[in-house]
Amino acid sequence: MSSDSNPTPPPASRPARAAVLDPSRGPVELTRQLCDIPSVSGDERAIADAVEAALIVHAPHLSVVRDGDTLVARTDLGRARRVAIAGHLDTVPINDNLPVRDLRDETTGEPVIWGRGTVDMKAGVAVQLALAIELAEPSVDLTWIWYDHEEVSSELSGLGRAMRHHPHLFAADFAILGEPSNGTIEGGCNGTLRARVSVSGKRAHSARSWMGVNAIHRAGALLERLSAYEPERITVDGLEYREGLNAVRIEGGVAGNVIPDRCSFEVNYRFAPSRSGEEAAAFVRGFFDDADEVEIVDLAPGARPGLDAPLAKRFIDAVGEEPRAKFGWTDVSRFSALGIPAVNFGPGDPLLAHADDERVPVAQIESCAAALRDWLTHEL
Repeated sequence: MSSDSNPTPPPASRPARAAVLDPSRGPVELTRQLCDIPSVSGDERAIADAVEAALIVHAPHLSVVRDGDTLVARTDLGRARRVAIAGHLDTVPINDNLPVRDLRDETTGEPVIWGRGTVDMKAGVAVQLALAIELAEPSVDLTWIWYDHEEVSSELSGLGRAMRHHPHLFAADFAILGEPSNGTIEGGCNGTLRARVSVSGKRAHSARSWMGVNAIHRAGALLERLSAYEPERITVDGLEYREGLNAVRIEGGVAGNVIPDRCSFEVNYRFAPSRSGEEAAAFVRGFFDDADEVEIVDLAPGARPGLDAPLAKRFIDAVGEEPRAKFGWTDVSRFSALGIPAVNFGPGDPLLAHADDERVPVAQIESCAAALRDWLTHEL
């Protein structure tokens, strides 16, 4: 037993130490620091505190507004144009993949940072934070945004909430979302819709099944139609988007000796940004027009590429690679809804997003930071 008159309390009773970020180390080290702050959706307070503290200490040129765990930091230099650059702070749940590790890619031998959030999307957040602190005199006014609750239902989005609470803070001529894109511009995004499709039947004892109508069997005919469906490829403003219509969940049945009188399944429709949300809903209802009910339970419109905007054209030149379409839904849609052209651009392979072996190439973090720095410091 210790004879110390003020014994050290056990770890469980110690107050949590606030994470401290060191932006002077650059975006690669910032990626490691940010990833090692757990921030599963709903638990973003610690990382938001750390980002806010770094901005207050190291970026006196920015005015900072906080809404919950969303931060908006802006320059006010009187430039002719303004660019918004945003990234989300949350991740999907951790699965024994923190703290991060420095590894070598098995194929290329190049250094990578491995761990939850490296791809989706703390490497992008690190690039943004490093440049927000570094660039006191950019060629355009800048609005930097870090937000909570992206990896959950859209109504919980910190970005959406802050846009409602402080609409004046989000005025911009162009927006960039730091979602993983392998360091290449991905224009716009597909829309996403979820619908619950229900069919009814008539209950009966399974020993006298002819007395009932099996709702699961009825649903089977709809699912066969869905399985045979061939999704479209649609070109929008020069980029090809791939659609998808898939069953993602099914429910039905009463008991092991009862003919079921109800069966429902959920479908997810990923639709090209050439369709409005209303058009997407009409398509799904028409596809299942012989169901008893089609209920739209979630709908987020897509965003057109926006690559014809003057600032976008100059950004494409700075990155130096041909843009691609973004197949998944991202928050570029929220900017597009405000009339702001927006693209996705960040380090990391989107195919590794949410994977347990997330890993981001160090070279992509550096190249994304260099491209953004070059673009934001030259006359636009």
